Amino acid sequence: MMNIVTAITGASGALYAQRFIQGLVLAGVNCHLVVSPLGRRLLHDELGMENIDVEALAGSPTHTVTLYNYNDVGSKLASGSFLHDGMVVVPCSSNTLAQVAHGLGENLISRAAAVTLKERRRLVLCHREMPLSPIDVNNYKTLSDSGVVLASANPGFYLNPNSVLEIVDFVAGKLLDLVGVKHGFDTRWDPKNIRPPALVRDAGRNAI
Repeated sequence: MMNIVTAITGASGALYAQRFIQGLVLAGVNCHLVVSPLGRRLLHDELGMENIDVEALAGSPTHTVTLYNYNDVGSKLASGSFLHDGMVVVPCSSNTLAQVAHGLGENLISRAAAVTLKERRRLVLCHREMPLSPIDVNNYKTLSDSGVVLASANPGFYLNPNSVLEIVDFVAGKLLDLVGVKHGFDTRWDPKNIRPPALVRDAGRNAI
């Protein structure tokens, strides 16, 4: 069974994290979850969670998600001896981006990311910020040169999505692709199977 380390930080985009985790669960993948303090606030503000609700994040009372303490840098996730198939930070804040770029390991998220790099495993950062500061751009260069996959939360619209959830699933599906997890989210371009642009049409009708 695959093992994917997943981290939620304080950038907007809690739905991206939820759908990514649900994709892991549906695929039978072990999800090793760490949530930062601002990630907890994000889950409260955007998903209405007073506390971290693992069942709600997983989409099922029976799931494969294990929650870890953000401050526990002695966790097995902080050791290179823990074998996993990749780590995804979704959403990834600029603060976490900077910590990873400069090798800081003061919490379990940044420590696990540093270890993932050290062990030459796949590390994916789903940065959710716009516009980018010059510091962000420099950190992008540093991270890319170090082998990190920078997967900004930029959904495609070529499949003509009909809902916000379909837009979210596009990003979640791309993240699952990047760590080799099979999924059923609609992310594949096929010119022979394109739906009418209902969402775009409705948006245009309501524009002034």
